[in-house]
Amino acid sequence: MQTKIPFDMRPEIAEAEEIIRNCVHCGFCNATCPTYRLFGSELEGPRGRIYLVKSLLEGNEAGEKTKGHLERCLTCRSCESTCPSGVKYSRLVHIGRGMLEKSFPEKLKNRMLLAVLPHPQRFSKFAALIRPLKPLLPSGAKYALSGKDKSRPAANHSRGLLLLEGCVQSVASPSTNASASRVLDVLGISALPVSGCCGAMHYHMGEEEEAKAMMRRNIDQWWPHVLDGAEAVVSTASGCGLMVKEYGEVLRSDPEYAEKAEKISKLARDIGEVLDGEDFRAFGDRGKERKVAFHCPCTLQHGQKLGGLVERLLSSCGFRLARVENPHLCCGAAGTYSLTQREISERLATDKVESLEADSPEIIVTSNIGCQIQIAAHSKIEVAHWIELLDQPKKGKP
Repeated sequence: MQTKIPFDMRPEIAEAEEIIRNCVHCGFCNATCPTYRLFGSELEGPRGRIYLVKSLLEGNEAGEKTKGHLERCLTCRSCESTCPSGVKYSRLVHIGRGMLEKSFPEKLKNRMLLAVLPHPQRFSKFAALIRPLKPLLPSGAKYALSGKDKSRPAANHSRGLLLLEGCVQSVASPSTNASASRVLDVLGISALPVSGCCGAMHYHMGEEEEAKAMMRRNIDQWWPHVLDGAEAVVSTASGCGLMVKEYGEVLRSDPEYAEKAEKISKLARDIGEVLDGEDFRAFGDRGKERKVAFHCPCTLQHGQKLGGLVERLLSSCGFRLARVENPHLCCGAAGTYSLTQREISERLATDKVESLEADSPEIIVTSNIGCQIQIAAHSKIEVAHWIELLDQPKKGKP
């Protein structure tokens, strides 16, 4: 795509121009874009939004319509999986959004969300404060307040890794990492829990410098364990895992942290990647032909390019996978999208749950806490993280 962007010393402008020039206008991206499918509008698809960012970079002012089209993008990256030219669309939209001026109400709402959600202690206190109001809350909030902890093994194996506790998941579904720890223990791997938010929420809501500061704090916390031989930095939330895998890219210009960040990104693994290739005989009869519907989060299939991994692991343990139509489409959670773009999020969630329930599964599982909360809020079927299926007794439910 031809551009007429004025010369600018900022590296992100040059990066954006290169991304735009890689676009060949083919439109394949629109076919897999959730918002384009909903609205049928060129400006609600990736190709149209690329034109909007191009216009911004060429010096044109952003009106409310331009701002709305960019903000309604889920950054699910489904278009990146489809694009034959390898356009880094999500990075371009991130740069474009950074050029937009937010209104005071938007800034206030974002600051309120960021003041609570990425901080487990604050989120936990907030959850305790509003728990008496649980019957009056939206179903998604009810689910987020229902998490219960489970015991973890005091393992001391020769193999060890870091297991990220995360922020929302550590409060809403602590049983996920508890199950992961026990599964790893069976495989002879010790999981050392490490706290802290990965920085994804701040990064994707435009608070890039604060996100980088969180990433540096995490690297400082994890680095001694890396030097001590931790074989991986593991996340059971695919959104967090994707962010950690991009630390090297985000901090590439930081003279003090660039090398460490690159090392951390290379060590980052989804829990499915850790289990892939391990001896699964201990879990071979967990399925007992139970029918399971798996929702593969956008951050796993489009971001980390690990689509099909969890399905293969579940099948190897005897689970029968339910048919799911349009598995590439987003459930509408998309980080804080379900809070900032509620109407679109609800429409996407309704469609996703309908496809997940269509083949009558016994349980729906996923691998990201945001998707888990979103789907549970709209489904009458039990929803859990898939790792909990491996942790269950040979008979019974998680």
